Amino acid sequence: MKGVSVRKIKTICVFCGANSGKDVAFVNAAFHLGEVLGKRKIDLVYGGGRLGLMGCVSTAVAQHERQVLGIIPSAFIVNNLVGETCGKEIKVATMHERLLTMMELSDAFIALPGGFGTLEELFQMISWAQLNIHSKPNRRVKH
Repeated sequence: MKGVSVRKIKTICVFCGANSGKDVAFVNAAFHLGEVLGKRKIDLVYGGGRLGLMGCVSTAVAQHERQVLGIIPSAFIVNNLVGETCGKEIKVATMHERLLTMMELSDAFIALPGGFGTLEELFQMISWAQLNIHSKPNRRVKH
């Protein structure tokens, strides 16, 4: 169609919990998302570590030999809150810098189940889109 721009998504940022939750369906959905990203040759930007749903997504993406990049604030490193990242890491000073870095390095955003941090990250991306700070797609996965 004339005038319609189709954006090639190469890197997706996934917001989700560092906990697996109480429903095994969340774990399965996280692994499935990682599998889909890997098979479609899409790289991952996420909060880092191997815990919970974040670990499920990152492990599945890495198994398909795609780039996995964890963005980790220094407070998380000092307190060892996320565990070891299965790919590369970028260490940042603050949570705001973390979210800004995730936005800059990603072509789109997906949120899986998580806690208040996941919601805050998703809402920040939505509000930045409304303010025209970015024009990248946002999606929430319900299971």
